Amino acid sequence: MLTSYDYSMAKLVDQAGVDVILVGDSASNVMAGNETTLPMTLDQMIYHGVSVRKAVNRALVVVDLPFGTYQGDSKEALKSAIRIMKETAADAIKLEGGAEIIESIDRILSAGIPVMGHLGLMPQSINRYGTYSVRAKEEEEAQKLIADAKLLEEAGCFSVVLEKIPAKLGKQVAEMLRIPVIGIGAGNGVDGQVLVIHDMLGITQEFSPRFLRRYANLAEDIKGAVSHYITDVKSRDFPNEREQY
Repeated sequence: MLTSYDYSMAKLVDQAGVDVILVGDSASNVMAGNETTLPMTLDQMIYHGVSVRKAVNRALVVVDLPFGTYQGDSKEALKSAIRIMKETAADAIKLEGGAEIIESIDRILSAGIPVMGHLGLMPQSINRYGTYSVRAKEEEEAQKLIADAKLLEEAGCFSVVLEKIPAKLGKQVAEMLRIPVIGIGAGNGVDGQVLVIHDMLGITQEFSPRFLRRYANLAEDIKGAVSHYITDVKSRDFPNEREQY
């Protein structure tokens, strides 16, 4: 599972064979330059979802419900989920939380909309945490995460993401649940992994958590290509005779 936010990138990711494409509210960070995911609006998520869906032929497309569109009001949650499904043609939605949002999850599922859960570090709750450090290290929080994971499965979620928790706990939850558990900083004992595409391709450089493996260094490749282009334009080497009409 990888994130995508636009047509061109989603097309490449889909062609490469990834199973699930997440249109994540992490677009707030990597596409819009915000410090958190909180500023993302429903309209913005729908814009990104539409762009990605047009490119994808085989992968499952999941779109995040952004902050403020489902917490505390299950009717609003259903309206938000319906808008995403109708306007983007996505396959499913994802939202963060357990017992505290179960009413919203139940209402969305009752409308026939597939739901992917998200537990552990929940970026939309960053102002409550105050830090992006590892979650559920203490027994009380770990037990709540386990209970929430069971609750999400029992409610009917088809999968759950576990973010930035101890690997031992991630493995425990994956063995306990029948539905697929996707990890990001949750160890290798889960069923699958997700990363932000800009991070794993090395486009973003300032974000370097322990769980991130960079599979390319596109930041340097892109800057090098742009620098080369500038040099060629200024020297009038570009366009040459073969590159004009």
